Amino acid sequence: MTYQNQTLTTGELIAGNGPSWAGIDAESVTRMRLQNRFKTGLDIAKYTAKIMREDMAAYDADPANYTQSLGCWHGFIGQQKLISIKKHFGTTKRRYLYLSGWMVAALRSEFGPLPDQSMHEKTSVPALIEELYTFLKQADARELGMIFRDLDKARESGNEVEVARIAHTIDNYETHVVPIIADIDAGFGNAEATYLLAKKFIEAGACCIQIENQVSDEKQCGHQDGKVTVPHEDFLAKIRAVRYAFLELGVDDGIIVARTDSLGAGLTKQIAFVREKGDIADQYNSFLDVEDVDANNVGHGDVLIARDGKLVRPKRLPSNLFQFRSGTGEDRCVLDCITSLENGADLLWIETEKPHIGQIGGMVSRIREVIPNAKLVYNNSPSFNWTLNFRQQVFDAWTAAGKDVSAYDRARLMSVDYDATELAAEADERIRTFQKDAAAQAGIFHHLITLPTYHTAALSTDNLAKEYFGEAGMLGYVAGVQRKEIREGIACVKHQNMSGSDIGDDHKEYFAGEAALKAGGVHNTMNQFAA
Repeated sequence: MTYQNQTLTTGELIAGNGPSWAGIDAESVTRMRLQNRFKTGLDIAKYTAKIMREDMAAYDADPANYTQSLGCWHGFIGQQKLISIKKHFGTTKRRYLYLSGWMVAALRSEFGPLPDQSMHEKTSVPALIEELYTFLKQADARELGMIFRDLDKARESGNEVEVARIAHTIDNYETHVVPIIADIDAGFGNAEATYLLAKKFIEAGACCIQIENQVSDEKQCGHQDGKVTVPHEDFLAKIRAVRYAFLELGVDDGIIVARTDSLGAGLTKQIAFVREKGDIADQYNSFLDVEDVDANNVGHGDVLIARDGKLVRPKRLPSNLFQFRSGTGEDRCVLDCITSLENGADLLWIETEKPHIGQIGGMVSRIREVIPNAKLVYNNSPSFNWTLNFRQQVFDAWTAAGKDVSAYDRARLMSVDYDATELAAEADERIRTFQKDAAAQAGIFHHLITLPTYHTAALSTDNLAKEYFGEAGMLGYVAGVQRKEIREGIACVKHQNMSGSDIGDDHKEYFAGEAALKAGGVHNTMNQFAA
């Protein structure tokens, strides 16, 4: 329905309620409704799930249609990211939000900074989802409010062409609300706990939930040592729990990302229960590191399993964890991924130790022999030293091709001494095209950076502190922040407007008319930034 028709319909509603509603303006109501398009988190989850499903289909048709996101740890950060995307690219298409459990643990826990080990309050994650969407909805309200003011000015000047143009802009307005991929870690408990928390995620607006196959109470960051996986049946129960949560709440096309940490996880807490030879549990157990035993030489308390007619002893650590055979990580990853997709997952996440298209693509090719449309979400992690990794990849490629690399020390390639070299330039080009190349060659539908805004906050604060508390003094802020905001069109330079002051003034005028006491008058210092 067009803006004009919505206003007419609202006018009929108000008129139908008699003189007691005479103080209610139909166009003001229409504006407020447009500024608050999404009434609940479930509205958002249903809307964004549809977008993400369409994007997945578009990627299947052409891998150039991959999607991207940046991890955000506060609603304001997510809001500014989407405002920037709309400003620079004119659309939010194929750009999402990512919510990292690592950043929730490090930045949002009442315990203070915590490692990524599922020790933070689990309800802090859906609280952040809700916060992110609150800020994105406010971005809509702010931008539409400015458009409505432009419409009023065009009407006052009698410029009908401009009125028609602005009305068209309103009718075709693109929201800042986009899909979120939200990290539920390993589910924070058993399958029932996973289901209950997943419902909170979805009610807050999440259309996509990422869950990993680590042991919940032994969870580690995917880029640290000591990771412990669970048998497939345990993990599949949690995938089904998330699916039930989506279906119960009416988000029938909700998306589940199944993450495997098996590439770097050498341990399991359990030996899987085998019902028959060759079943999924037997396949899981087949990767255990075992040794043959003589029935007459069994130690007290030993755990034994029967395999092919003989007894073997799984290697058990003092921690009571069982060890997998070295070199089985990729095989376990492939089995994890196939099993997850066959049992309700929509997308995969393989946590790797380096950003290497050949390694990722090799595993995806094996998965696609069974599931042809398998797709990945991939962590372009700040835990990788991207510069060193790609310089070493180029060094190795040159060496294999017989190119002279005598001018380079492979172990020192991170050095600034190499920044202006041909090798560094080729490495940077590979980094620049990594996402496009990996989407085409390694089945990656979605590229994300988990913790970028953690690092950008630290870097920008360091730069400001260095200048402001040094010789530059106030010029450190003016030249390094405010002047750049003005020159680069950063909306936050008008921080009163960004915080909602103008939205409040509009409401005051709706409610009190000419008696409204507004903040945006001629004496507001934000007017200094009008030029």
